[in-house]
Amino acid sequence: MTRVLAIMGSGETAPTMIKPHRQIFDLLGPSPVPAVLMDTPYGFQANADDISNRAIDYFRASVGREVQLAGLRRREDDPVAREAALARVATARWVFAGPGSPTYALRQWRETEVPDLLADKLTHGGCVVFASAAALTLGRYTVPVYEIYKVGSEPVWADGLDLLGFLGPEVAVIPHYDNAEGGHHDTRFCYLGERRLAQLEEQMGPDGWVLGIDEHTGCIFDLDAGTARVVGNGVVTVRRQGKSSILDSGRELAISEMVDLAFSDLGRDAPGAAVAVGADPGAVDVAGARPGSGPVPSEAGGEASTALHSEIRRLEGDFDAAMAASDADAAVRAMLELDDTLVAWSGDTTQSDAGAKGRSALRRMISRLGDLARTGTRDPREVVGGFVDALLAERAAARSDRRFSDADRIRDTLVMAGVEVRDTPEGTVWDLT
Repeated sequence: MTRVLAIMGSGETAPTMIKPHRQIFDLLGPSPVPAVLMDTPYGFQANADDISNRAIDYFRASVGREVQLAGLRRREDDPVAREAALARVATARWVFAGPGSPTYALRQWRETEVPDLLADKLTHGGCVVFASAAALTLGRYTVPVYEIYKVGSEPVWADGLDLLGFLGPEVAVIPHYDNAEGGHHDTRFCYLGERRLAQLEEQMGPDGWVLGIDEHTGCIFDLDAGTARVVGNGVVTVRRQGKSSILDSGRELAISEMVDLAFSDLGRDAPGAAVAVGADPGAVDVAGARPGSGPVPSEAGGEASTALHSEIRRLEGDFDAAMAASDADAAVRAMLELDDTLVAWSGDTTQSDAGAKGRSALRRMISRLGDLARTGTRDPREVVGGFVDALLAERAAARSDRRFSDADRIRDTLVMAGVEVRDTPEGTVWDLT
């Protein structure tokens, strides 16, 4: 599947970003595209429900896409609800997170499956769209913006998710790059200002650089094509040691060219992206370089570990196919086979995270099977079809007798019950919404 990372500086649910959102969804193919919103960055806020509802309404009404909520506000939340949310993230092809606090989000995500699930989208297929606070978490370094700007802490980097290996080992994303809310005092660079950003740059390693994203602006990385495209109202800035290169909206360039811009004055090659094995020449591997290491394989632990990872992915695929077909027996078989596989590999001494990933996959399967148990495996059309057809027959009779108010009332009742009714030249057709 297509691998896309989109980073937005701000305005992620504003009219200015409707077109970029549509462009990103178009890269993933026709509807429906399984899509989720993670509420973690603002999960501590009292109005978190309202933020989620407004975002979901925005994507439905303005972008034309249905998005589900993946409620992951706190690590200590109800484990059943948490596993259900993780299952939604795992099966989604589009994952979005936006405003809030980057350090709060990172505290909730660390030592959970979330970083691996996001990396998996960028390695094996899917799309991650991170904006504002969430965008800050993507790199090796993260700006603890609330702590610095609101509390007065000294400028010190926090550790990020480190998902940008394809840009080099020591990258920091800074959204709100052109912020001007301060008026007479400098709030550029996500409220840091020049002085504090310069202090943070001094703390970077020799390969460190900053990717700045203006407000109401995005940068779309197509990891299969190996390209980066600037969209929206502003610019993207590549900055290293106080020196900047500007990429205007509409500019498309190779990802390797973007990295080269950061190091063009050093007279040496940049620590560029790793090339994905068997991929197109332009494609990049998100595993990339890691701090102090150089390129590493996307799955540590050698050939044995890679084989187990592959087996886990195969069984997840079998489970997904069974769920899509509402085949409970096949879903159970995939779960049992995964359990047997994990037992068989439990004695392996190779240092690997494959066992933990397998257990996480099994927990998500259990959660999704629980959802299926609540809804049943029968096609909902079969369950309600007789009732809908009877009401449509009554509506047709009312229209024939010119009792149009009765016909409208029947139609409105069906719509409120989740039944879409369409009158066509061939007759009336219906579907479940």
